[in-house]
Amino acid sequence: MHLNFDFFSIEPSTIIGVLLNTLILFLLFKKFLFAPVNKIIEERKAQVSKTYEDADAALEKAKNMETEYAEKLSAAKEESAEIVKAASKKAQLRSDEIIAQAKDEAQGIVSKANADIERERKRAVNQIKDEISDIAVNIAGKVIGKEVSSDEEQERLIDEFIGGIGEDE
Repeated sequence: MHLNFDFFSIEPSTIIGVLLNTLILFLLFKKFLFAPVNKIIEERKAQVSKTYEDADAALEKAKNMETEYAEKLSAAKEESAEIVKAASKKAQLRSDEIIAQAKDEAQGIVSKANADIERERKRAVNQIKDEISDIAVNIAGKVIGKEVSSDEEQERLIDEFIGGIGEDE
C-alpha cells in the first residue's frame, strides 16, 4: 500500500525501517550512552553527597573544637585568676611578715635604748652619789673638826648620808 500525496509519499516499509532504526538507536544509546552517563551522574551524586557529609562532619568538628576552646579558655581564665589570687595572698603574707619583723626590730631597738638609758641613769646616779659622798665626808670632817679615821666609821657615815639622799627621791 502506498499513499501518494502531491507533496510527499508514505510507504509502510519506510515507516517500519525508521521505527526499527529508532529502536536500535535507542537500545544502542541506552547500552552505550545512557548507562555510562547514568553511572557518571550517580558517581557525581555520591561524590557531592560525600562532600556534603564531609562538610557537615567538618562543621560539627569545628563546633566541637569551638566548644572545647571556649571551655579551655574559661578554665585558663579561672586558673589565671587563682594564680593572681594566690600571688596576692602570698604578697600580703610576705608584707605582713616584713612589717612584723620591722616591728620586732623596732621594739628591740626601743628596748635596748631604754635599757641603755636606764643603765646610764643608774651610772649617773651612782656617780652623783659618789661625788656627794666625797663632799659629805669632807663637810662632815670639817663640821666634826676631825678627820674620820677608821674606814668602818667612814663607811657608816656614807651609808647614812646616802640612805638619807635615797629617801628624798
